[in-house]
Amino acid sequence: MGKRVWGRRVLCAILLAGRLACPAGAVGTSASSAALIEQSSGRVLYEQNADEERLIASVTKIMTAVVALEHADKGRSYIVTAQDMAEGSSMYLQPGDVLSLEELLYGLMLVSGNDAALAVAHCVAGEVEDFVSLMNDTAGKLGLSHTHFANPNGLDAEGHYSSALDMARLAAYALENQDFRRIVSTASITIGERYLANHNKLLRRCEGCIGVKTGFTKAAGRTLVSAAVRNGMTLVCATLNDGDDWNDHMALLDYGFANYRMETAAPAGRVLASVLVREGTVVSVPLAASEDLRYPLTGDEKLTVVARVPLSIAAPVVPGQAVGEVCAYLEGEEVAKVDLIATAPSARKQQVPAPARWWERAF
Repeated sequence: MGKRVWGRRVLCAILLAGRLACPAGAVGTSASSAALIEQSSGRVLYEQNADEERLIASVTKIMTAVVALEHADKGRSYIVTAQDMAEGSSMYLQPGDVLSLEELLYGLMLVSGNDAALAVAHCVAGEVEDFVSLMNDTAGKLGLSHTHFANPNGLDAEGHYSSALDMARLAAYALENQDFRRIVSTASITIGERYLANHNKLLRRCEGCIGVKTGFTKAAGRTLVSAAVRNGMTLVCATLNDGDDWNDHMALLDYGFANYRMETAAPAGRVLASVLVREGTVVSVPLAASEDLRYPLTGDEKLTVVARVPLSIAAPVVPGQAVGEVCAYLEGEEVAKVDLIATAPSARKQQVPAPARWWERAF
C-alpha cells in the first residue's frame, strides 16, 4: 500500500464497529482508564473510563512514528542539530550525528528518545510546529475525537492529551504498517555505536506480544499500549495512569484471548453471488469475497452474512473488479464488510451492423 493509504481497511472496520456487549466481569485494572480492542475490527472487548481525556506521556510517539512513516521515506538522511536536544529519556544524539529516519524511529520507539522525537519532526517537516499539525490532522482523519497533540515526544503540555480508547485505535491502525510493526516488535538493535534495548518488558513476558510503546511522566503516571497475537487474532490494549501496567496488560490480553475467537464468516475467494452482465459475452459472472470477512465473537454469538449486489453491470468486466460487498451483522448491527469481486471476465459483445436496406444499397 502507499504511504498515505496503509491501514485504510482497518480504519474503516474500526469506524464500523460499535461497542457491543462484552462478556461479564472477571477482569479489572489499577489504571485510571483502560481499553482492549481487536485490531482488525476495532471491537471493544473491555473498557474502563475509556474516553476520559488524560495526559499520555510517551505513548504519544506512536503517532509520531505514524506521521513519519506516512510523510517521508524511511531512508531519508538527517543531520542532528542542537535543536534536537531534549530533557528526559534519550537516544543520546549529538549535534552533527548523521542518521536515517528509520534509525531515528528505532531510537524513538525502543528507548523512547525525546531527542529522537524532535529529530524525527525536523527531518520530516522542518519545523516541530508543522509536524505537530500533521499529527493533529492525522488524529482528525482517524476519528480520534478525544485526542490533541502539542509536541511529538509526549512531555506534559497544555492541550496535549488522549484517551485509552483513542490510543488503542491509533495503535491498531499503526500496526497495519509493516515498518511500524517491525520496529516496535524489535527487542534490541545496534545503530552505529548505540545499543538500543526495548523498554517494553511485555515482549519478553507476554505470549505473542508484538509491541507497542511505554510512557511515563510524573503528572501522567505510567502509560502503556501493547499488542499481542494468538491463534490468528491480534488484540491491542491501552492503559493510562496505571501503577501495575505490566500485570494489568497481561491479564487483559489473557482475558480477551480466553473470551473471544476470530470468526471467519466468509473466506477470501469463496463465491457468494453472481451478477448479470449487460451486453457481455457471458450472461453473468460469479462474485467472491476479496478478503476474509472476520469478526471477534464470544462463545454464544453468531454472525449473519448478507451480500449486496447490483441487479446488473455493463460489460466489460475484469477479474478482481469490485462489484458489490458482503456484510456481517451481529445482533442486527453491521460490524464488518469486504468487497465482492468478479472472479471471471466478460468482454463486450460485438455489435453486428444491420443489413443495408434496398434504397441504401442503390445509392
